[in-house]
Amino acid sequence: MIRHTVSFTLVHAEGSAEERDFLTAGPALLTAIPGVQDFTVSRQVSTKSPFRFQFAMTFADQAAYDVYDAHPDHRGFVASRWATEVADFAEQDFVPVA
Repeated sequence: MIRHTVSFTLVHAEGSAEERDFLTAGPALLTAIPGVQDFTVSRQVSTKSPFRFQFAMTFADQAAYDVYDAHPDHRGFVASRWATEVADFAEQDFVPVA
């Protein structure tokens, strides 16, 4: 199992229609990709992090993650929305400790 997380800050004003659209459109598109499980969108509440949001999802294994990563909808979202609307991000992928 892989827990894929991406913490990020958007270029949009807090509470704006553009912010809401990104936080709605992203999950709608990405959760339709085969292999994506337990997708969550979270808002940061700690002052210790510079990131405002997080997308997190689970994959059964590396093969499922690879299908997602190469999927045209994922790549299209990254190219058309992520690259222009995300100001900064940190990506982390975790597997359970044996």
